[in-house]
Amino acid sequence: MIDTHSHIFLPEFDNDRDAVIARAKETGVIKIFMPNVDRETIPAMMDATKKYPDFCLPAMGLHPCSVKENFEKELHIVEEWLGKEKFYAVGETGTDLYWDKTFIEQQKTALAFQINLAKKYRLPMIIHIRNSFDATFEVLEKELSLPAGIFHCFSGNTEHAKRAVEMGFLLGIGGVITFKNSGLEKVVSEINLDKLVLETDAPYLAPIPFRGKRNEPAYLKYIAEKIAEIKKTTVEEVIEATGRNAKELFNV
Repeated sequence: MIDTHSHIFLPEFDNDRDAVIARAKETGVIKIFMPNVDRETIPAMMDATKKYPDFCLPAMGLHPCSVKENFEKELHIVEEWLGKEKFYAVGETGTDLYWDKTFIEQQKTALAFQINLAKKYRLPMIIHIRNSFDATFEVLEKELSLPAGIFHCFSGNTEHAKRAVEMGFLLGIGGVITFKNSGLEKVVSEINLDKLVLETDAPYLAPIPFRGKRNEPAYLKYIAEKIAEIKKTTVEEVIEATGRNAKELFNV
């Protein structure tokens, strides 16, 4: 299994990160991709990259919830890092209208800037969207060409899903798929496995039976099991297909 989105470098794991990594490996996780948040998280993410080489793989970007008055300085830092270290994606970037609508125009500007960084460095994108599909599609549709990437923690409807897939994106499916009345079962039932990847978004959004607790990459298997149930196939087929999709996207 490949966890395409995990913040294993955050303080929630400071007391037992080695044990969390060990549990992930024991359950069959072979790689964890780590999207950055902002300048504050870069040192910890790079430390995890060095401590767990070829297992914890970094992405560089500016999270939309970190887009504030100083976002241009933050983007400059992102660009500097992309020019001096190896990263596997640009992200996470995107838009978020759940917590605060104050900086939505700046979020859109930051997303467009990071799309161009992904093109420049020939990297895929990890796109965060929360209550903001219209804003995100508005930015994406202005581009003449788009990098490949993932709509991380996909939470939209079937129309959103098909629109994203038509643009060349994969859908990141996480613990929410196990929640009752999430609405994602219908989406997953109508989208082919070759357009899906697995993710935890650890430490957030733990799947049932751990809902409300700290999430971790070892719980990826519960997401794979739920997808297999919905698609009426085997867990092995889900793991093989989503793993292949992730490897092709991130070129690993």
